[in-house]
Amino acid sequence: MYAKIAKWLSWVLMIVSVVIVVFGFSKGFESNGGAPVDLLLRWGYVLLFVAVALVVILGIVLGAMNDPKSLIKLGIGLVAAAALALVAYALASGSPLVGYLGEQPDQQTLKLTDTILNLTYILAGGAIVSIIVGEVIGAARNK
Repeated sequence: MYAKIAKWLSWVLMIVSVVIVVFGFSKGFESNGGAPVDLLLRWGYVLLFVAVALVVILGIVLGAMNDPKSLIKLGIGLVAAAALALVAYALASGSPLVGYLGEQPDQQTLKLTDTILNLTYILAGGAIVSIIVGEVIGAARNK
């Protein structure tokens, strides 16, 4: 049943995405004050929200059905992700933009963009370290 719902939902999202992209190309992305670009960005946010919601909801439902103990692992993962986000937020400076001649964004916007940058740096560093450690462990096991 879940497979049918997922297939139907993916087709609907794909069709809407194609319609929005065709609209953007037909109107021109630089015309109408950038409205097609804004529409594409908002649709990207909707797709991201739907994907995250489906992963979380299906992860919880299927995990609870197959192995109730997996909910504990999911809870630990969510707490770890929240802790990582809090660390990135605490490290964010929110300092004004240097060399920017336009109107400066407010302090909260600067703090949030710095948080996203910190999260990106932390996750990219973690990915590189995990690749290196995985290769070293794999090489050690093959000897």
